[in-house]
Order: sequence, then structure tokens, then C-alpha cells
Amino acid sequence: MAGGITESGEPYSPFVGLVYMFNLIVGTGALTMPKAFATAGWVVSVTLIAFLGFMSYMTTTFVIEAMAAANAQLRWKRREQEEVDDSDSTSEYSDDDVIIRGRPEPETRPILSVQRSGGHVDHFDIVERVEMGQMASMFFNKVGVNMFYICIIVYLYGDLAIYAAAVPISLMEVACGNHSCSAGSVKYNDTDPCWGPVTRKDAYRVFLSVFALLLGPFTFFNAQKTKYLQILTSLMRWIAFTMMIILALIRIGKGTGEGRPPVASISGVPNLFGVCVYSFMCQHSLPSLVTPISNKKRVGTLVLLDYILILGFYVLLSLTAVFCFDSSLLHDMYTLNFTDNCNVLDIPVLRYFLGLFPVFTISTNFPIIAVTLRNNWKTLFHRDGGTYPWVVDRIVFPLITVVPPIVVAFCTHNLESLVGITGAYAGTGIQYVIPALLVYYGRRHLEPVVGRDAINKHRSPFRHNFWVWFVVLWAIFCLMFVTANIILTDTKK
Repeated sequence: MAGGITESGEPYSPFVGLVYMFNLIVGTGALTMPKAFATAGWVVSVTLIAFLGFMSYMTTTFVIEAMAAANAQLRWKRREQEEVDDSDSTSEYSDDDVIIRGRPEPETRPILSVQRSGGHVDHFDIVERVEMGQMASMFFNKVGVNMFYICIIVYLYGDLAIYAAAVPISLMEVACGNHSCSAGSVKYNDTDPCWGPVTRKDAYRVFLSVFALLLGPFTFFNAQKTKYLQILTSLMRWIAFTMMIILALIRIGKGTGEGRPPVASISGVPNLFGVCVYSFMCQHSLPSLVTPISNKKRVGTLVLLDYILILGFYVLLSLTAVFCFDSSLLHDMYTLNFTDNCNVLDIPVLRYFLGLFPVFTISTNFPIIAVTLRNNWKTLFHRDGGTYPWVVDRIVFPLITVVPPIVVAFCTHNLESLVGITGAYAGTGIQYVIPALLVYYGRRHLEPVVGRDAINKHRSPFRHNFWVWFVVLWAIFCLMFVTANIILTDTKK
């Protein structure tokens, strides 16, 4: 959650940190990637996802550097306060003490000047978990802080809309008899019957209503993901993804794959961009992920290895998908391609498992994301010393959190578009713009405090300001490209 400083959590090893980061990044976006690959062409898709993976890795190193800078500033402020307290506890002051305590901007004193004797202290150690919202408050002005919260709120709304649509879609496909072995080559329409006079669209909305009634109330309370629930959902995710890759490889190996994807199709690139940005999203959760790692000496290598593994995983999942299935029959939710085709999977229990897999994993995340969004709304409008009336705190904020994504899900269940738009707009801000500006202003803010000679051991390998502005310009170009494509597409219609 974007907000203040929180507990760093129980420490874990670098290897566990690698696994957690993998599980954090590889989520719902991966299930929408195969169709995006098929519409953009497999060569263009591999090239673009490799480049976007590199860009995401770069901004991840920016966030880690900003976290270290934030820890240094907090440590400096604490030591400065100790100096003031010690001075106040004595009855006599030297002229230097009076001058120091009377300075209007003590931030200009180098941090080494207030370091006490008694051993070396690395001020850039990441020991306190400083969330992105707190870093924004430390390094941005008021306008920048508000823009940060607006950006993350829009992104979380998109996240909830994706989740709210994905679960009813999976339930609809399972309930509407899409498991017959003759259904593999059938493309269903929303108006096709599900149960008698009830159409598939009606069934989708019924399941969406049930989903909202069951999980919506959690927004009015606090919810957190327990360790054992995280282990369970991670295990299910690994089993499901491994099954899909192996089954697709077996079919391709037998020479029965139906996929003939294009090499390149520029019209599919804007949506692919949004899907890829969404699928590499982890920057907003890095503080809670990196801080508990017990040995952070090689955290940079850990992050690089994770990105290489994730890139390879995405490419393997998507390429096996586009060459195994006819591109025109690929579902927005890739798991559904295994529920209606016995040529790929002829074991009913496993077909139901893959069909319902998104239901279990996404349903556990929905309350957590909803509570995070609710708390960000509260933080955005909070004023120092003020409190919210009970009705606003307990009723209004939860309602404005859960109602809009449910309404969006009622209007459309096009997951590919939802993921693409969320990733292309709010995702660009969180993954590119905010990390670049955090590291830039963090460096400027700390230079007069720590001095020019101090070295941030967690500094990004992309330490030159050229990379910061390259990321910002790339983000602007992408937003312009995606927006122009949307306008031109609507004009043609």
C-alpha cells in the first residue's frame, strides 16, 4: 500500500526473495499475454517484450536506489534529532551549538557531521520499509505527491476491474457447458444460450453479481493475505502454468499444433504494450519485497536474475500458446483454451482445475487490492490533524472503491482491452515516470545532506541522468502512440 513507513517484516533469504519477486510479477497479466502475442505477431512481440523487460528492470533499480536514499534521509533526521535532544539536555551551549540549532535549513549539514563515534554506519542500508507514497512525500512537492496518489488509484481501479471481470468469465465458461470435447473449434458469442433462455452474457452478469456480493463487503473491513494463503495460491499458479506449457509443447511436438501466428502486425502493438507493462509491474510493491531480505549485498544481481527468468517464462508461455492454438480461437484468459479442447487435455478433472484456476487465485487478491485502494483514497484526502466522519470513513470510501470497477466489469468483459488500457496509462506512470522522478529528486535532495563523496551502495547501474530522462521521454512517446492508435481506431469505426 502506498503510505507511510511500516514494519519491515520477518527477514528471509535472498533465494526466498527471488521466489517472492517472481510470484509477485507473474500474475493475471501473463494469462492475457498469449492473445496479445498472436495479434501483434510473434517476432514483434518477442522484441517488444524483451525491450520492455529491460525498461522495467531499469526502473526497478531506480526504486531500490530511492529506497536506500529514503533510509539515509530518515537515518540523518533521527541523528539530527538526537543531536538537538542532547544539546537541550545540557545547561551550557557552545557558540557552534547555538549557530547549528538556529539554522533555518539543517538539511544542508552533511550527514557525516552528525554521525557519532563508535563504528562505521552505512547510511544507505535498507532497514526500514519506506513505501512509494512515503518516498513521494519526502522527495516530491505537494502537486507531485497528489499526482502520485491519483496515478496509483487509477491503476488499482484498473486492477480491480480486471479481477472483477476475470472471475465471472471463468465461472461462465465452466458453467455454460464449454467442456465438451467437440467445442475446441467453436467461437462463442455473448448471445449464445447458457441455460435455456439465459444467455452467456446473462450468466456472466449473474456470476459478477455474486462475486460482488461475496467479496465486495471485505472492502468495508481490513484484509490481509496470510502466509499460508500466499503459499497455496503460489503453488496453484505454478502447477497451472507448468501444465499449460507442457501440454502445449506436447501438442506442438506431435505436429498437431494449429497456430500460424503472423510475424508482425503493427495494429496489435499498442495493446501488447499495455499488456507487457502490466505483466512486468512490481515497482509499487518493491519496498515490502526487498526490505525483509536478510543479505542485500547482491540484491541487484537478484533482481537481474529474476527479470531474465520472468522474460524467459513469458516468452515460453506465449510462444507455445500461439503455435499450439489457432490465433482466432485464443481466449482473453489463456486457461480457457484448455477447458474446451480434448485434443490438448482429455482429463476432465484437470480441465476443470485450469478453468477454475483464476477464480481461486484472483478471488484471494481482490479484497487485498480493494483495501489498498480504499486506504490510498483516505491518504489522498487526509489533512494533518483531521479525522473523517464515521459515515465517510466506513461507508463512502469503501463504496467509491468497490462500485466503479464492478460497474466497468458489468459494461465490458474484454480482458485484453482492460489490461491494455490499465497498463498503457496508469501502468506507465507507476512503472516508468514515478521511479525515474523518485531517483532523480532523491539524488538532488540528498546531495547537500550526505555530501558528494558519499556512495549509495544500492545505486542503480544506470546512474547517469541520461537514463532518467530517457525513461521519461519513452513513457511520453508510448502514451502518445497508444492514444493516437485508440483515436485512429475509433475514427475508422
